[in-house]
Amino acid sequence: MRRDVFQAIADPTRRAIIFLLAVSALTPNAIAEHFHTSRQAVSKHLKVLVECEVVTQEQQGREIHYHLNVDKMKDIEKWLEQFRQIMENRFDNLDQYLAKLKSDKN
Repeated sequence: MRRDVFQAIADPTRRAIIFLLAVSALTPNAIAEHFHTSRQAVSKHLKVLVECEVVTQEQQGREIHYHLNVDKMKDIEKWLEQFRQIMENRFDNLDQYLAKLKSDKN
């Protein structure tokens, strides 16, 4: 099944894993140590993150290390940028309206 980056960030545990991997690459066991859940549950979250291409796997000897794919996170930033611009325009309009109200009072 093809997943997108928004499915990756939809779950709070996956968002927490993303934050951990933003600091450094980790093994599944190292990631699981940060949660009150089984390693199998963490592995399921990692599988979704890999399918969404938010994290990549690197085999190092007998262990797999997971790395954050920063380029994929930029998809979220681009999507959110639209809303930032809309909100800035709304605040600019509100500032103009309030300034007009103030000048009309004087």
